[in-house]
Amino acid sequence: MTNKQVITDKSEVVLHFDLKLQDGSAADSTRVHNKPAKLVIGDGNLTPSFEACLLGLSVGDKKSFTLAPEDAFGMPNPDNIHHVDRAKFDADTPAEPGMIITFSQPGGIEIPGIIREVIGDSVTVDFNHPLAGQTVIFDVEILEVK
Repeated sequence: MTNKQVITDKSEVVLHFDLKLQDGSAADSTRVHNKPAKLVIGDGNLTPSFEACLLGLSVGDKKSFTLAPEDAFGMPNPDNIHHVDRAKFDADTPAEPGMIITFSQPGGIEIPGIIREVIGDSVTVDFNHPLAGQTVIFDVEILEVK
């Protein structure tokens, strides 16, 4: 009888995942380039709700779970929507609705923002996670547990 390693707090996990929206459209997948994700349970990189779904799984397990917006990427925060002067954009970084542009912050941190609207000299940039407010479906396959 083999001793299966079960995911617990602080486990290092290698897994494949498919992230879908409720309408079935694909949002992300590690299978596209066959590059599994590596994570450590409890390191703060995943929401507690996502980690809770993984606890107790072991190598070879496949599971699908649905997370409400509050448990996945959160709800959109109006404070994360900013109006930027159009002069800050140029031919290399045009202000076109739908584009995702990386903005440098003090300290060298870069965060992506989605151009939502361009009116006159004002560009509306949304710094919320692109999946904020969405119910998401995760399909996971556990490849390794340490």
